[in-house]
Amino acid sequence: MSHTTDAVITPLPKRRCNASLPKATAVEIREWSKLIPEWKIENGELCRTFDFKNYYQTMAFVNALAWISHAEDHHPDLLVKFNSCAVRYSTHSVGGLSENDFICAAKADGLAG
Repeated sequence: MSHTTDAVITPLPKRRCNASLPKATAVEIREWSKLIPEWKIENGELCRTFDFKNYYQTMAFVNALAWISHAEDHHPDLLVKFNSCAVRYSTHSVGGLSENDFICAAKADGLAG
């Protein structure tokens, strides 16, 4: 079963990262991007900035995302500011985007509500 077909059956936030997943195809990237419409692809990375009312909310998000990242063993680059956090995912081992990036992006969306 292809990754795309499997991703349609199981929603991205319910999936688990897998270190052996290959680089995503252009078709997979297009389909998965539809599931996380607030994310953009910039310079080969999946990117989104989350805005918050204050530093406390920003740090609560960052800490929750750190916990998910540790559990999934897939870690984003973060730029943390007083009331925002820019999140960037890519899979260095495949030299681009993989399903893992989309899984974690969807989980980050779930944190932000």
